[in-house]
Amino acid sequence: MGLRDLLYSAYGRRLERSLDSDALPRHVGIILDGNRRWAKAFGAPSSHGHRAGADKVVEVMEWCADEGIEVVTLYLLSTDNLSRPAEELEPLIEIVEDAVARVAARRRWKVHPVGSLELLPDASAARLRELAEATAGITSGVVNVAIGYGGRQEIAAAVRSLLLEHAERGTTLEELAEVLDVEHIAAHLYTKGQPDPDLVIRTSGEQRLSGFLLWQSAHSEFFFTEVLWPDFRKVDFLRALRAYAARERRFGA
Repeated sequence: MGLRDLLYSAYGRRLERSLDSDALPRHVGIILDGNRRWAKAFGAPSSHGHRAGADKVVEVMEWCADEGIEVVTLYLLSTDNLSRPAEELEPLIEIVEDAVARVAARRRWKVHPVGSLELLPDASAARLRELAEATAGITSGVVNVAIGYGGRQEIAAAVRSLLLEHAERGTTLEELAEVLDVEHIAAHLYTKGQPDPDLVIRTSGEQRLSGFLLWQSAHSEFFFTEVLWPDFRKVDFLRALRAYAARERRFGA
């Protein structure tokens, strides 16, 4: 281990000791951005960056478990990503599947796929459902794997589900309109029953949500870092937690 690594390790331990466990987020959302740019910097194909990013997923999930984070949502594949050329998309989906499988194999997290699985290849959707079923009994934490996910699509799906539910009950549109509130829609989101994300982290320097948890992140705190996802270090993660703990949450006020 070089001097720089030793210094970062010492700094990381000091950061970790300074964190107040009572001030940490229950739910952390992560927008994993920068894999392709990371690969391009090495003159490597995009798949090389995606594989490095998949390795980082497993590592970061261990950090979250160590800090007692109850829920983590990983933005792994958006609906926009599904329009990429087949020669890039097919290996990307395989890499994402592998990353989820490796997280599930640690037996520390219940895997909960969120997104339009019907847009994925049948074998991929089936594999994700298998991983969810295999980890269903785990109670130590939940990892939402956002694959084929779009925030607008989620809200539309929630409203559609709500309308169908009330149609089955015989509720008229007029009756529903009189009582409809935000909690009715929230109960039909992919993350129903979970706390909303307290903290959303995005790597790569971009400062936008890109459709990530549009409904749930209304009162989230945000942490943007220039670091590309494969280079994301534990000290970067701890800095995000420290920044969150130092903020006074006003919940829109």
